[in-house]
Amino acid sequence: MKKIGVIFGGQSGEHDVSIMSASAVLQAMDKNKYKPVPIGIDRDGSWYLANPKELDINKDNWLKGAKPLNIGELKSKVDFVFPVVHGTLGEDGTLQGLLEIMDIPYAGPGVLASSLCMDKCMAKDVFAKNNINVPKYKLVLAEEIDTNIAGIVKEINETIPCPWFVKPANAGSSLGVSRVDVVDDLGRAIWLAGSYDRRILVEEAIDAREIEVGVIGNDVPKVSLPGEVTAGESFEYYDFEAKYSDSSGTRLDIPADLPAKTINRLKRISAKAYRACDCAGFSRVDFFIEKKTGKIYLNEINTIPGLTKYSLFPLMWEESGIGFTELIDQIVEYGYERYYDKNSRKTLRRR
Repeated sequence: MKKIGVIFGGQSGEHDVSIMSASAVLQAMDKNKYKPVPIGIDRDGSWYLANPKELDINKDNWLKGAKPLNIGELKSKVDFVFPVVHGTLGEDGTLQGLLEIMDIPYAGPGVLASSLCMDKCMAKDVFAKNNINVPKYKLVLAEEIDTNIAGIVKEINETIPCPWFVKPANAGSSLGVSRVDVVDDLGRAIWLAGSYDRRILVEEAIDAREIEVGVIGNDVPKVSLPGEVTAGESFEYYDFEAKYSDSSGTRLDIPADLPAKTINRLKRISAKAYRACDCAGFSRVDFFIEKKTGKIYLNEINTIPGLTKYSLFPLMWEESGIGFTELIDQIVEYGYERYYDKNSRKTLRRR
C-alpha cells in the first residue's frame, strides 16, 4: 500500500485554507489503496508528522500529538507527496524543488509551471505570447513606489482603462487585492499590494462573469465542465471572505449557464494555456467573460487549487463524472506517470 504524504499548512496567508483542503483530501482518499500520512508545516516553517484525528479544519489542533519531522527523513516516511500548501513556499515551485532534489514523486505541476503560474505577471506574458486574451495589465516593482508613485499612477491612468484591480503578483485567495474605481485611490492600493510582494500587478477590471475550469492530466489534459462564481451582494468582488465564509452569500453554479460553443472554447483555451505553462497533474484555470461582449479573457492558472467544501475544483469534476475519491486517485497516477517518464529519459540518456 502506497504511503501518500499530504503536506499542508505553511507560512503563507493561506495557511488556514490549506488545512481545510488537507482535511478534505484526507477524508476522500481511498484508504483501501493508500495510507495517508498527514504532514503539517506550522506558521514558523517547522515540519511535523500530524495525527489525522486532530486535523481540525478551523484551528491549529493538528499540532496536538504531532511529532517533529526532520525534512531529511521525508523520503523514508512517504512514497508519494500530495501537496496542498497554497500560496508562497508551497505553490510557487519551492516545495516542488525540494521534492525533486529528494527524488520523491508528487502530485501537480513541477517547478517551472508552479513558479510561472504563481507570478500573475509572468503567466500573463506567456498567455499573451500564445495569443490568449488577457486584460490590459502592467507590472509595478515595489522598489519603484518609494521614488515614483506619482509617475506610476499617471502612466497607469493614461494606458489602462479605469477601474483597475491591483494585486500582489505572487499571492492567492485574493490576499492584498483591491478594486480601484477612482485614480485618487490607486496609489494606496499599490502600497497595499506591495506589502505582500515586491512584484505588483495592476490590470483592467473587466465587467465580467467569473468562470473557472478544472484540468487534470499531463501532456494530454482533460478539462471539466465550467463553474461560475458569483460573489454575495455585500462583496464588490470574489475576495477572501467571499471565498471561505459560510455567510458570504457567494453562489456557485455548476455547470455554468453558458452556450455549448462557449464551453468548448473555454475547454480549448484551458488545455492550450495548461500546456503553454508546462502544467501537469491538476490545475484550475480562471476566466472572465465580459458581460457586454461575451469576450473571453484568461485570468490565471492556479496550480494547487482549493480542495475545500467551498472550492469549485472538486465540484466541477464531480459534475463532469469524476467523484472526489477517484479524482485524487487519478491525480496521484498522473504524478507517478510524470515521475517515471522523467526517470526513463534519464536511463535513455545514460545508454
